[in-house]
Amino acid sequence: MPHSDASESDDSDESAEEEDDLSDEALEREGAIETTAEVVDDGELGAVVAKKAKKSETAISRVDPMQIYMREVQRHPLLTPQEEHELAVRYTETQDVEAAARMVTANLRLVVKIAYEYRRAYRNMMDLIQEGNIGLMQAVKRYDPYRGVKLSSYSAWWIRAYILRFILNNWRMVKIGTTQAQRKLFFNLNKEKAKLTAMGIEPSHAEIAKRLNVEEKEVIEMDRRLSRGDASLDAPVGESDGRQTSRVELLPSSSRGPGEIAESMELQDIVRQKLDEFRTTLSGKDLSIFDKRLVAEDPLTLQQLGDEFGVSRERVRQLEARITGKLRTFLRETLGDAVGVGGQ
Repeated sequence: MPHSDASESDDSDESAEEEDDLSDEALEREGAIETTAEVVDDGELGAVVAKKAKKSETAISRVDPMQIYMREVQRHPLLTPQEEHELAVRYTETQDVEAAARMVTANLRLVVKIAYEYRRAYRNMMDLIQEGNIGLMQAVKRYDPYRGVKLSSYSAWWIRAYILRFILNNWRMVKIGTTQAQRKLFFNLNKEKAKLTAMGIEPSHAEIAKRLNVEEKEVIEMDRRLSRGDASLDAPVGESDGRQTSRVELLPSSSRGPGEIAESMELQDIVRQKLDEFRTTLSGKDLSIFDKRLVAEDPLTLQQLGDEFGVSRERVRQLEARITGKLRTFLRETLGDAVGVGGQ
């Protein structure tokens, strides 16, 4: 990637660097894609938008957002190389926001051109353009005018990186391209299959893995993911008593039913009553240990109780163990096996 800052570690840097190896291969998937980023003229953009608008004549809305956006984009004049360099130098030296905004608006046509290359991978062009615009702003922010590289050429890498990341994150409800190898397979697996078939070679997982320089298990995993669609848990899978049953209704529930909840609450009330009865049998230090340690919401430590009674910490532990034994016996005699009072 041209003069990217290797010391940057934020998400935007990682996205751009990770997609560098994919850019050319991913773009070939869309047909005749240019690897150099030249600004397309207004006439060509107008023809593209008009063609798209003609296909959407049946839409409910009579106003095409893409046409409106393109009219706004064309209001911003292009920059000459000299103007672009002067603005880039001014932003680099003074962080002038107006200079950065002028460079961004002058290259909005470039974002549309690149986004249109991915129209078959993701149908909503406005979403792709929005992500590409974010990449363009990142490119302007990091552009170095002293390297001798045109802003449009440098920006193309960032625009494509953001668009590719957006497609991967939104192609399915569950992300499928979380590693470099998976991203490469996402864009090239089916293309490589078709290429091998045309050559008369069996497109086996091992052969594809060798050609794409990835592990065979990665190919198998991505092939399985791409061949399956998202399954809705609300989709009906049958009928019961004249009512459709969805898949989510057949999943086992980890929560307790109303009966179990009511039973647990009733048992807790009984145990609470028995604890109150047991408390009446205690006095002195035993009562203090029971109230301040065994049933307290914020129990005191053994050392704190020892300081209060003027005895050692070990003596308080012995008294606590004796009270716990008495309580276990009391609950077993009154409740039997209804509560867990086994030895610990």
